[in-house]
Amino acid sequence: MNISKHEQRVLHELALGGEIHFLRSDNGKIYETTCFTRDGYVLSNCTPDVFQRLKKKRLVSSRNSKPYRITRLGVTSVRAQMNQR
Repeated sequence: MNISKHEQRVLHELALGGEIHFLRSDNGKIYETTCFTRDGYVLSNCTPDVFQRLKKKRLVSSRNSKPYRITRLGVTSVRAQMNQR
């Protein structure tokens, strides 16, 4: 699966325990996303476009209106980084 550099960075943070918080507009569509690392820092690479691509590829999902987390497919798709080895 082709995953861009920005998508890889977001998936890596999600694999380490991060989550994506979102805001919905009146019509129910997501218009703002914020990716938090497990330490509470905000990842600036998570734009709404990157989020939509991850969601379309089913690499992230939300259950019961909670923040978006990485799926099993997302974990297997992310490449290893130096601090994961």
